[in-house]
Amino acid sequence: MKVKAYLLDVARFQQEPMAEGDEFCLLCENLSQGRRQKIGKFRHGKGKALSLGAGLLLDYGLSRYGLRERDVVIGYGEDKKPYLRDFPGIHFNLSHSGSLAMAVFADCEVGCDIEKVAVPDMRVAYRFFAAGEVEALKGVEGEKLTEYFFRFWTLKESFLKVTGKGIRMPLDEFCIRLGPPVRAEQGGRSLGYGFAEYAYPGYRAALCIEKPEGESWEGAEPEVLSWEQIRQHVSGIKNNPFQNPLDVI
Repeated sequence: MKVKAYLLDVARFQQEPMAEGDEFCLLCENLSQGRRQKIGKFRHGKGKALSLGAGLLLDYGLSRYGLRERDVVIGYGEDKKPYLRDFPGIHFNLSHSGSLAMAVFADCEVGCDIEKVAVPDMRVAYRFFAAGEVEALKGVEGEKLTEYFFRFWTLKESFLKVTGKGIRMPLDEFCIRLGPPVRAEQGGRSLGYGFAEYAYPGYRAALCIEKPEGESWEGAEPEVLSWEQIRQHVSGIKNNPFQNPLDVI
């Protein structure tokens, strides 16, 4: 299993003047019409910048396969999970929150989620989380409660995204066990998925991959990209290390 993840902080573009500036528009022009339309649907700079960041990470990651975001055809499954129509061997997923955008690429089904940490709403946990998760939350308080809540949240979201079932699978239909190792259970049976977790100042993130039973996966630390790397990528200064689109990272 080969997995590569990226992070990009888009805070610089979240102020309204910057979200309409020349550099922002130039970056948008390097992306597909579909992504530009998504960016345009946001009324405020925060949403526009996050959507731009997600598009740029998708473009950056695809370039490692010799592809560009503006050239590929993105299809959507039954629950709106995106996939590359012409490159079924390349899997990806996107997420964003606060000022951070995240992207992950793999040679197997993959999902990711990143969330800005805030005061946990326990009403959400009591209403939607599995009984085992609620019990784990009841056993902690203070900062540990916040940590556990957002660990469960990001792990559950990444799991739903990798399965492609989205809202069709109720959040309490499966249970996340924090381990170690972290695992997903359904009806008391461990499911064939691997997880990785990450903590950043003010954020929690998680990756989930579909993996064969018995096979281990220790995760992959996301690469935090700088805007200088993005500029070099957009300008074509950085050479693609792969020529074959089916090569994996």
